[in-house]
Amino acid sequence: MKAKPEAEADQTEEPGTQRLERAVRAAETALIEYEIAVETFRVEIENFSRLHHQRLGPVYARLDELDARIAEVTATISGDPEDLRKAQELRAAVLPMPKVEELFHGWLDSEGLSPEATAMLSEESVKPPSRVRPSEDARKAYRELVRKAHPDLAQEDAERERREAFLVRVNRAYAEGDTDTLRALLEEWTAGPSEPEAEPEPALARSEVLYARLEWLAERKEMLTQLATDMEQSAIGAMLKMAPDDPDTLLEEIAEQLLAQLEEREAELARLSP
Repeated sequence: MKAKPEAEADQTEEPGTQRLERAVRAAETALIEYEIAVETFRVEIENFSRLHHQRLGPVYARLDELDARIAEVTATISGDPEDLRKAQELRAAVLPMPKVEELFHGWLDSEGLSPEATAMLSEESVKPPSRVRPSEDARKAYRELVRKAHPDLAQEDAERERREAFLVRVNRAYAEGDTDTLRALLEEWTAGPSEPEAEPEPALARSEVLYARLEWLAERKEMLTQLATDMEQSAIGAMLKMAPDDPDTLLEEIAEQLLAQLEEREAELARLSP
């Protein structure tokens, strides 16, 4: 009697297993692509916040100073107690006494201490982001790295840990927009050890294992969706959603608006002052 092909025998033992295998592979691929998009958005939010503070912080400070000086001149001219109260209020806002929690403002990000804070403590130089959105080359290298080295593709715990440690380095280089380091990491991964042999199959039926995997992937997607929603609803996230194609242009537009406000304040102060 002629033996059945192995694939046919597997189908006889577990009907629908091949369909489940395809569904798991598709779900894994979709989840990885979604994680790439979420991580890119997170990097953009942090870069925008950092660049906004670095480039426009002095402009905001100058605007506060001009507002206080205009109010003070106005109060001097009018002698109105209400104008004096307003001037005192604006002056106090220029250099307020910081609260304890404000002492650490700008020094913490989603990963803990910001690069600037870490560099100061370690006496190392820090390379600020050059732009909000990583370059196309950086995004291409990052996408290829994550597709190859994602921990969810590991077959056993030791390999998952190796991939997680490697991906920490990948994410750090991506956050810094360091295309050269990403390419070097890609070469390192390609030249690294091959995938270890898979662990022995568990006692559960293959279909049960696949169903459990699909449930885990769905839970992971739900968690990432909530994370993405929280980022979109943040102040910086909402601003970035206004310019999804080019967030760097948004930063330039805000700078132009602030400079126009500076000119208006300077002109008003010159008009009021003798």
